[in-house]
Amino acid sequence: MSRSSTTDLADADLRQASRLLAALILPIGPLAVAGLRYVLPYFSATTPRETAADVLASEGQQSVVLWLGFIATFALLPGVLAVGRLTRRGAPRLTAAAMLLVVPGYLALTYMLGGDLVLWTGARAGLDEASVAELARTIHPTSDIAVAVFVLGHVIGTVLLGIALLRSRTVPTWAAIVTMVAQPLHFVALVILGSPALDAAAWAANGVAFAVVGVAILRTPDDEWDLPPARATA
Repeated sequence: MSRSSTTDLADADLRQASRLLAALILPIGPLAVAGLRYVLPYFSATTPRETAADVLASEGQQSVVLWLGFIATFALLPGVLAVGRLTRRGAPRLTAAAMLLVVPGYLALTYMLGGDLVLWTGARAGLDEASVAELARTIHPTSDIAVAVFVLGHVIGTVLLGIALLRSRTVPTWAAIVTMVAQPLHFVALVILGSPALDAAAWAANGVAFAVVGVAILRTPDDEWDLPPARATA
């Protein structure tokens, strides 16, 4: 490679491209989870036997759950990191607190999806209901820990992220408020009301709010988004 080519690579300013990528990724994660929550076949199941029966009756839906979860795992974490980058100057402490919760929360989601994969694999392999139920019942204790980290991390963390958006004044007030209430609404829909439609709507609202955050990121000057690249001195 020539000296001029090396210099061009060193001087490349990718801040605009990174802002565009962040804006594109932001709504994908929450919208993927919205679809996942809506089609989840065992949403109302309360026992391993009911879970097994629902998965066996809807193997195709369980496959869709895995595809949407696969997409979400690659989009949620970079999405919230982009939100944090936007809010960190205007609300540094809130942003730090939000990241301490929401980052491990979304990392735990990847672990939780292993249970869905096992259920689908059991159904796909032709196991009977009792066998699939035993798979659902026999889980390692780390799975329970992952669920707790996910629930606390993404619900409380996203609320704090919404407050950080409000304090930093980086998005319209309504988008910050929607971010604040979306995950508590998801929790109510799941735990109290048992409504997959409301659960999906809560995540979709989160996705819409994050799309607005994406627009704010696109409008952010490069120098406010990140430091410029170091120039080659040789």
